[in-house]
Amino acid sequence: MSESGRIEIRGLRVVARHGLLPEERERAQPFEIDLDIEADLGEAGRRDDLAATVDYGNVVRRVHDLAATRSFGLLEALAEAIAAEVLAEPRVEAVSVSVRKLRPPVAVDLGSVGVRVRRRRP
Repeated sequence: MSESGRIEIRGLRVVARHGLLPEERERAQPFEIDLDIEADLGEAGRRDDLAATVDYGNVVRRVHDLAATRSFGLLEALAEAIAAEVLAEPRVEAVSVSVRKLRPPVAVDLGSVGVRVRRRRP
């Protein structure tokens, strides 16, 4: 029986080169990533054992490395790659990924632009 819970990771900042415009590909810019990881957290709560849960430190390192070293034209493609990376963790049942570009190249005052995807393990 699954005792589903959620691990919330907020505000992972990455400086990277994602976007379709030439200046976005040439100059790194700030991005922010949020993750909601759904997993069975019951055993970890009872045992107080890291081996019984999703190691969010490991997830954060892997997501940061992916976002910082690869380049995507669309935020949607970056979000899909992050979702696949997180779903590769054995205990993860589903993940929601939000990616925000903190300095979007638009001609108006805009705080951020982003996408959110939710993916489940097949």
